[in-house]
Amino acid sequence: METLGIGALAQRAGVRIDTVRYYERSGLLAPKTRLQSGYRRYGSAELARLRFIRRAQTLGFSLKEIRELLTLSKGRDVARVKRAAQAKLADVEQRIAALQRMRDGLATLVAACPGHGEPTDCPILRALGGEGPELPDLAPAAARRPADH
Repeated sequence: METLGIGALAQRAGVRIDTVRYYERSGLLAPKTRLQSGYRRYGSAELARLRFIRRAQTLGFSLKEIRELLTLSKGRDVARVKRAAQAKLADVEQRIAALQRMRDGLATLVAACPGHGEPTDCPILRALGGEGPELPDLAPAAARRPADH
């Protein structure tokens, strides 16, 4: 593969040029070379890395976690990669559970609201104001445990 300029790299990866620059500033991506003029040039390895970063983000990994995955991929430590993915899966499952509690709470409030009348009689507004039906606890289970003092 010939080397690519930043625009061509961004286009092939399906991202904006600003995204490529941001990943460079974050230390996740570096150009293969620079021309004497200072223009960045990228190769197939940088394109693959950029795609890796984007796919990992799609799965919910933060840039810090992606950096760790990239480091682990160099060391060939598949067990640690799996543990990182398992931790991310557990986090996603907690978020889904919180979203389901939100959905259930909202569904209860929406069902209780006739959609007309005085604002003071609105079950949605009363619940948000601390009156009326109890809202679901959206904190993760670990955060709901009493602190040991």
